[in-house]
Amino acid sequence: MTQQGVRWTTEQVLALAPDDASRTAGSRLGAAGSWSGSGCDGSGAVWGLCKGSGSKPYRTVVDTSGPAYTCSCPSRKFPCKHALGLLLRWSEGAEGVVPDGAPPEWAEQWLARRGRAGAGGTGEKGEPDTTAAGSGAVDPEGARRRAERRAERITSGSVELEQRLSDLLRGGLATAERPGYRLWEETAARMVDAQAPGLAARVRELGAIPGSGTGWPTRLLEECALLHLLDRAWLGRDALPEPLAATVRSRVGAPTAPRGPAIRDSWQVLAQYDTADAKLTTRRIWVYGRESGRSALILDFGAAGRAPAIALPVGRAIDADLTPYPGAGQVRAALGERHADPVAADGPPPGGTTAEAMERYGRALLDDPWLEACPVTLTEVIPVPPENDRDGWQLADAKGDLALPVTPSSGPARTGPWKLLSVSGGAPVTVFGECGHRGFTPLAVWPEGGVEAVALT
Repeated sequence: MTQQGVRWTTEQVLALAPDDASRTAGSRLGAAGSWSGSGCDGSGAVWGLCKGSGSKPYRTVVDTSGPAYTCSCPSRKFPCKHALGLLLRWSEGAEGVVPDGAPPEWAEQWLARRGRAGAGGTGEKGEPDTTAAGSGAVDPEGARRRAERRAERITSGSVELEQRLSDLLRGGLATAERPGYRLWEETAARMVDAQAPGLAARVRELGAIPGSGTGWPTRLLEECALLHLLDRAWLGRDALPEPLAATVRSRVGAPTAPRGPAIRDSWQVLAQYDTADAKLTTRRIWVYGRESGRSALILDFGAAGRAPAIALPVGRAIDADLTPYPGAGQVRAALGERHADPVAADGPPPGGTTAEAMERYGRALLDDPWLEACPVTLTEVIPVPPENDRDGWQLADAKGDLALPVTPSSGPARTGPWKLLSVSGGAPVTVFGECGHRGFTPLAVWPEGGVEAVALT
């Protein structure tokens, strides 16, 4: 048991998986008889020995108060399949499967090290974070010079990008298919050289639009206009209000740091999912402050093939400090000190109708014109399956005649609509997700009258 005497649900455990393969492998280990020496205690520690391919079993320990994990297996994923399998067995709550007891010496050693490390972050395999922060004195003058040099490179890249956009429009959008993706990739590489990864990402998105289906020239023109707006905003950033200038710096990819007083609250974990490219895995964790009424996005990153370190259980509430990042309308925040173990959340956050969701996104665009989507909770909506191959899923107001289209199922919640329908059973539900110009992406659902979230990612 945790200190609150509540074990996690299967959904909460599987939501921690870094990818589908880990989720599947962890599920097998949770059901198989590969475990011995398993146990848990009232401090939130869970441990066990899992038989592997070698002569010695893997030693796995989980501190559910973090959560944090360690395992003697060679996996670079975080948490690994053994940690997931152990947590699944623990979540069953069946007598004798993971009994209460005192941790063995090998588990106690790791738990003791975590106790001495305090409430700081955890690195891979749950070891104390040993980043360079605080390891030496900061040189403010050197940092200022580096920031100026980077700004000069970004400016040069922005000027070059403006010229390439002008050439594209001068030649006509209909010709954008001819060069293929190579020209866009070359332009994106130039933006990477200019240390503007945000611009590079948007250029790559442009390259995927030509020939992508009916109406692609219109979509290309819209994205070119947004990229041009971002370019001009960067070049004229000195004349912008500071909150908007901070948003522009963030969008082009200039380094930013959390700023301002930390906000302590009981943060309810609403959703967690990963996206990956060839170089980076990005984890997005949505939380909601029960007292402040604020939504916040925690981002964490891992190198290609390695899961990010931060993992929070969906459906739990964490007493913690969050420090916001600067920028107009920005919801990103950095996770700071955690003051207590996670506890069960007491139901979904406040929500509204589909019309109110679109109004919220519209207001958010006033502060950040490049915003893809904003966090929204819909109440009393019913999932509506497509009637034919041309239609898509919708979320319809139970007491109205409006509906929001669900984004195509290639995103983080590709199985979400069907899972959402199974939870609903045709009855109204409460759904949390991301609402944007492409529609609504459902990430978590609460059945009518329910207090426990069901993750859709």
